[in-house]
Amino acid sequence: MDLRVKTMNKDIKMSVSSMTRNKDKKAVYVFFQDGEKTAEFTLPGCELVKNNGFLDDDIRQLKDYIDNEQDTIFAMAKQVNPIKAMMGR
Repeated sequence: MDLRVKTMNKDIKMSVSSMTRNKDKKAVYVFFQDGEKTAEFTLPGCELVKNNGFLDDDIRQLKDYIDNEQDTIFAMAKQVNPIKAMMGR
C-alpha cells in the first residue's frame, strides 16, 4: 500500500507490505522514498533494514513517525492483498 507522508517538512512516499513473518514473528516492512533516497524498516521494533541516502537525522525522524503511527501502519498492512499488489492493483 502506497501513500505520501508529511515528515521532515516534505512529502515522502511510504509503502507498507502485507503482514509477513520474520524470525517466526509477524512483521511488516515499511519503505520510504524521497527521490533517490530510500530507507526500509521492519515492525515491530522499528529496525532499520536498509538506508540509501537519508541522513542520520532523517532516519531518526522516520523512526519517530513509525513509532507514532504503528497502529495505523499495522492496520494498513492487514488491508494489503499480496496477490493484487503483485498485479499492480
